[in-house]
Amino acid sequence: MSAISVHDDRLIGLRFEDGLDRSVKAASPPIFETAPFLFDTYEDYADAAAREKEHFVYSRGTNPTVRAAETVIAALERGEACKCFASGMAAVAAALLGSLSAGDHLILVGRVYETSVSLVRYLSKFGITNTIVQATDAESVAQAITARTRAILMESPASYTFEVTDLAALTALARSRGIRTIVDNSWATPLYLKPLELGADIVVHSASKYLGGHNDLVAGAVIASQAIIDRMHTEEYALIGGSLAPFEAWLLIRGLRTLNIRMEVHHRNGLEVAKYLSEHREVARVNHPGLPSHPQHELARRLFKGYAGLFSFELKNGTYEDIRRTLNRLKLIRIGVSWGAMESQIISPNYGSNLEQLRSEHMPESLVRIAVGHEPPELLIADLEAALGEA
Repeated sequence: MSAISVHDDRLIGLRFEDGLDRSVKAASPPIFETAPFLFDTYEDYADAAAREKEHFVYSRGTNPTVRAAETVIAALERGEACKCFASGMAAVAAALLGSLSAGDHLILVGRVYETSVSLVRYLSKFGITNTIVQATDAESVAQAITARTRAILMESPASYTFEVTDLAALTALARSRGIRTIVDNSWATPLYLKPLELGADIVVHSASKYLGGHNDLVAGAVIASQAIIDRMHTEEYALIGGSLAPFEAWLLIRGLRTLNIRMEVHHRNGLEVAKYLSEHREVARVNHPGLPSHPQHELARRLFKGYAGLFSFELKNGTYEDIRRTLNRLKLIRIGVSWGAMESQIISPNYGSNLEQLRSEHMPESLVRIAVGHEPPELLIADLEAALGEA
């Protein structure tokens, strides 16, 4: 039998002490809930302040509990370094601002998280232009590249509609043109996908989702080379101030310690509920990469080691009133905008008042997104059957 490696993904969440002082032997990491750190002499302070990335001076810069979380996440993603932020959007903003300057061009591949798209549009006030490529293949993206393209932002699978992006092909294309690639890996988590190993330059996470896993945390993370993270620490991280607080870092570590166990349940339950919905008379389509009916199922099988519990489906009778009635009948599955926790949640992008926007974005108005949690799948199916059966 081969020796156990502490870099095994099944163990990394239990090795939080790798990010702390070696003398710390607590079973649960301590929370360093402090703003400043104190020094015995001014010489000690001056030395620490001159090298704040390596020393604890002020928690907006570096904190031991936050560093422990960063160490675990970097190891999971096989990255050289990680910076944690106060939200997923703070992480996305840092990745974009650190990759773009005035006059640069950004490509968004497929359906990217809507708030990330809003941020990209906001950046136009600084002279940063963008192109959204609805297709997820390298040929379509290549046609959108200009002389000013400096970065490509993508997710796999895409938000809401769950098209699969061929990350290896796109990162190879980008590297051949000297373009940086940024991948949001919140859906698959580092357990089921490692974009850096496929050639990505930066990985971002909404750690509020699967990494935290308990619906009680808002956090984000950026993982990249040491050089990228060092520069980000000095600029986007330190200057904008979106640092993760120590207690939230402790919650994040708690979630990471059970990530492999929780993701197995999301994978299994999600597939079972998706299969049920794919056979339901009131459902027109299920967008789950793990189903053979998904148009990119074979690519998904090659890309992912497993599947998250988040996917979408389209109702045959899919007006706003149909969606509203169906979701209001649910008892166990709750209506909510987030995902990645133990509680199942459901939502639709159709608010009844935004049909023109949905059509302009090529979003089906009958779409419903479900985040399958840890409840017994037979109870979730019974809840859906009761809601859909009355449609």
